[in-house]
Amino acid sequence: MQRICVDMDEVMADTLAEHLRRYNQHFDETVTPADLVGKGLWEVTPLERQQQLRAFLDAEDFFEDLALMPGAQDVLKSLSGRFEIFIASQAMVVPNSLGPKYRWLQRHFPFIPPTHYVFCGDKSILRADYLIDDQPRNLHLFKGTGLLYTAPHNLTTTGWIRVDNWKQVDDYFAGVPISD
Repeated sequence: MQRICVDMDEVMADTLAEHLRRYNQHFDETVTPADLVGKGLWEVTPLERQQQLRAFLDAEDFFEDLALMPGAQDVLKSLSGRFEIFIASQAMVVPNSLGPKYRWLQRHFPFIPPTHYVFCGDKSILRADYLIDDQPRNLHLFKGTGLLYTAPHNLTTTGWIRVDNWKQVDDYFAGVPISD
């Protein structure tokens, strides 16, 4: 059975929306995803606010209740009948996220067993046929087929199979032949 590794943040979970919500509320700003075309929130945040930006991520409750990306549950449930699905998150970048991410996955994706969660710091260790990720740097290191999941920060990136939403992910894998 072929394997698909799926990133969590900005692919399954809407991390950016929560980060923007906290940033805008704390600093009385109105930064939107449209302001981030081709760049990350860190790149538009003044240096003196960077520590607080990180503190939002380190908060115990940040990753606990992130919104789902529309269609992620249904498509991954469907794909799990034809592919072996692994969740690959760079959770070690934010160690406080391990527990919340685990609970989030259990709550929203109970059909994916915890033995298929890969909490790592470097995705070059992944061995699978496909990786769906919003970070081009992770796709560069990956040995299989990389699918770039669209996010504001990667809108100017080219050179990858791009999927804008979970419907497009479903359509892409509908054309992949089943193999053992």
